[in-house]
Amino acid sequence: MSRAQLALRVSDLEGSVAFYTKLFGVEPAKRRPGYANFAIQNPPLKLVLLEGEPDQPTVLDHLGVEVSSTDEVTAATARLTESGLITLEENSTECCYALQDKVWVRGPGDEPWEVYTVKADSDHLAKVTDSDCCTPASGTTDSCG
Repeated sequence: MSRAQLALRVSDLEGSVAFYTKLFGVEPAKRRPGYANFAIQNPPLKLVLLEGEPDQPTVLDHLGVEVSSTDEVTAATARLTESGLITLEENSTECCYALQDKVWVRGPGDEPWEVYTVKADSDHLAKVTDSDCCTPASGTTDSCG
């Protein structure tokens, strides 16, 4: 399994959850304080909603590709590094209510991309280890996958 991820920072989490539930016809796969994610089958998409500041427009937080195993993250890391991109690896990092292995790269517009796998559930929204996950990014208050 592999699917694209879109993480949005929204000012009205409840209103956004209601909208995306209607748009995609599915309920959130995970709900926690300040956070919701949708595991959408068609189109294959992981939609992450992060609570932002009130009365602010929705903004892109980060992009990603969810894969099914650490081996796939390792293969992506090797491929990205060999292609000349600067990578930041994070293994067993806790953020966004999940324990994850991931690799980060930046696109040409400085947009953050992650290739990641979820290894287990977690009780933490904010990062636990030193990582780009759930830390300030350009124009946002947090980045989280």
